[in-house]
Amino acid sequence: MGNFTSSPSGSFSNTASASFVQEVVSRNCIVIFSKTTCPSCRLAKNVFNEIGTPYKVIELDQHEGGKQLQDTLGEMTGAKTVPRVFVNGTCIGGGSETKELHQRGKLLPLVEQCAPCCEGSGMDDSSGAQPASYNL
Repeated sequence: MGNFTSSPSGSFSNTASASFVQEVVSRNCIVIFSKTTCPSCRLAKNVFNEIGTPYKVIELDQHEGGKQLQDTLGEMTGAKTVPRVFVNGTCIGGGSETKELHQRGKLLPLVEQCAPCCEGSGMDDSSGAQPASYNL
C-alpha cells in the first residue's frame, strides 16, 4: 500500500498506521494481523480454514511498517499481542478468543453479518498473501 509516510527515524507515522489498519479492516470481512512464526496466529488462521471462510492476512514480521502497525493495533484494541483478529470491522481478540467463539457457535454468525462493502478487496498488503474474495 503506498500511503504510508516515513518519519525521519524510518518508521511509519501513527496516523498513517492507523489509517492503514482502518482501511484494511473496513475493506475486508475478516482481517488477521499476524506474524509468520506465531502459534496463536496459526490457531486463528486454522479456525477460519476449518469453516472455509477466506480472510485477509497482514504478516507484521514481513511488512515494512510491521512494528508501527503492531503498536497502533495495541493502542486501538488495548492488546499489543498478535494475532489481532477483526470480523466485520470489530476486533474479536486473538487466537484463543477466535477459537472460543467458534466452539461456542458464535463466530460463523458474525462472519455471516459481513457488510457487502467488505466482500473482497483486491488490496495488496506486501505480505505475500493473496487477496481474499468472499462468497457468503
